[in-house]
Amino acid sequence: MQEIGEVHHKAKRGRLIVKLSTKVEPGSILVDFKGRKAAKVVELIGPVANPYASAIPASDREGKDGQKLYLG
Repeated sequence: MQEIGEVHHKAKRGRLIVKLSTKVEPGSILVDFKGRKAAKVVELIGPVANPYASAIPASDREGKDGQKLYLG
């Protein structure tokens, strides 16, 4: 599994804001360290040099600040 970043925070509307360490495409599936689906990337936001991803969480248990996410 390739680490793509970590959860920065959970937005008011329930989406996860993920600080990216590598490039991903909208529609990408993100998984946790056990390989379980954690979220789906909806859009990329922020500056090109330091992007963030807005992702829809797979369940309410997802989204702890600092949680590492991987490309599924």
